[in-house]
Amino acid sequence: MKVLLTTTRIGLIDADKAAFAGLDVELAQVDGSDRRALLAASRDADALLVLLEDIDRDVIESMARCRSITRFGIGYDTIDVGAATENGIWVTNVPDANYREVAAHAMAMILALTRRLPQWDRAMKADGWAGMGIGAGIRRPDDQTVGLIGMGRIGGRVAEAAAAIGYAVQVYDPYLSAEHAAGVGVTLADFDKVLQTSDVVSVHVPLNDETRGIIDASAIESMSEGAILINVSRGGLVDEVALAAALRSGHLGGAGIDVWEHEPVAPGNPLLDCDTALLSPHVAHMSAESFAETRRKAFEEAARVLRGERPKYPVNQVRLPRTA
Repeated sequence: MKVLLTTTRIGLIDADKAAFAGLDVELAQVDGSDRRALLAASRDADALLVLLEDIDRDVIESMARCRSITRFGIGYDTIDVGAATENGIWVTNVPDANYREVAAHAMAMILALTRRLPQWDRAMKADGWAGMGIGAGIRRPDDQTVGLIGMGRIGGRVAEAAAAIGYAVQVYDPYLSAEHAAGVGVTLADFDKVLQTSDVVSVHVPLNDETRGIIDASAIESMSEGAILINVSRGGLVDEVALAAALRSGHLGGAGIDVWEHEPVAPGNPLLDCDTALLSPHVAHMSAESFAETRRKAFEEAARVLRGERPKYPVNQVRLPRTA
């Protein structure tokens, strides 16, 4: 059986084969950013492991033997889940390996921006000292509200950390029960209220047809004057042009952005020229521990399906899974 890693950004190592003990498996990889190479290499694959490559209907329907597509991480918006389901292919991910890292990255951005660390840093490096004017208007956490759009594993961790520091936390999440919210000490609010009354808005939802563009120009305009926006989820959730305009006008006080609509980011992206934007290159998930756990669990998921078992982290429900 052929297990194909559709990226060359992650090298295969001997330990990867341990998950397939007892199976006759060949591990292969391809640079999936090359469309023709991806189609050719995946045609006879029994399982795919995907980083950020576009696994659309054409790829899926060209694979005669594939039984599973595993996302090397959490988000699976580059995979056509519907097409996979129609073809009896499991789609799985690794939802629990890096949520702590992503939440920590979000909190680091919140604290850096609310404490204006980038501005202090630039001033110190330029002049050796900085006037207190940079800090005008800084407020203590106890007098501020962090608003979360979505509260799954990552959002829940952010809520816990923000509350521990002193922030009040309010949440918009139509799938979160009032009982759960009360149990973790957060206040449920509607979408508009979270935007309009939060000092920090942090986005923690998957990218799908329901959420694409959820933070559009209108949503950004409705945010309170001087508020901060954090996005460590997916780039397609936020209108980057509208966000840059709001930062330049001073309507928003800052933004922390780790994910982008197009990656790598085009040189002309207006956020790259915003002094009040704190930017990182889709690295919120990173730690030695999370990478090792993600790697192990991704290969184990592929192996489960190849053994004829149900996956541990299914994204879809397959009535008639493909068999060997």
